[in-house]
Amino acid sequence: MKEGRLERMRKLPAREKRKLAVLIAGAITGVIFLSWLGIMARFGADIACVGLNHDDMNGVESVTLGDKKPFVIGGPGEYEIGGVTVVGLPTLSRYGSQERINTVYSVTMEGMSLCFLGAHEPKDLPKEVMEHLDNIDILFVPIGGDGVLTPQDAYRLAVSIEPRLIIPIHYGEVGMSKALSVFLKEAGEESVKAIDKLTIKKKDLEGKEGDIVVLDNPLG
Repeated sequence: MKEGRLERMRKLPAREKRKLAVLIAGAITGVIFLSWLGIMARFGADIACVGLNHDDMNGVESVTLGDKKPFVIGGPGEYEIGGVTVVGLPTLSRYGSQERINTVYSVTMEGMSLCFLGAHEPKDLPKEVMEHLDNIDILFVPIGGDGVLTPQDAYRLAVSIEPRLIIPIHYGEVGMSKALSVFLKEAGEESVKAIDKLTIKKKDLEGKEGDIVVLDNPLG
């Protein structure tokens, strides 16, 4: 069996592992999620949201550049940084074959509401979490199974949140081998093609109801 990216990462020295962790965890720690805050890792992050206390999911050093250190949000709570409002809400994950606290992040910026489910695993969200997820514009949902939502459960949960855009994450070389295909079939959207990046403003979301966007970076 061909060695996957996660296996190769785990064999790297600790310093290199930290550099790669953001790329592997992607949205779960930073690269995609933080890019939605107007941040790219090569410039250094202003805000780093860590969804899960696991080596694969914590790449804060990778979004630190020179003297610029991000404001690190490592768990549940309410935060306001530079006009960006972040609410972290606790749920559960079984990533790494162990039950852990996962943090779902609700982010408000530039007139848009983003929700990041991180490594959430149960089929449903707690009532108190759902109450915070009203009128979500963009939802990032893990679909790979193996400790996070399965593709089928991910789509059903995504639809229940009623976002304007749904972006699947956490699949490819982690979890189920055909997670994306199963997710798109569940949604009846098998023809959706991946894109390199997504640049969007509030006005671009008008008329969208649960549209699925697939990004080329499946792990994050």
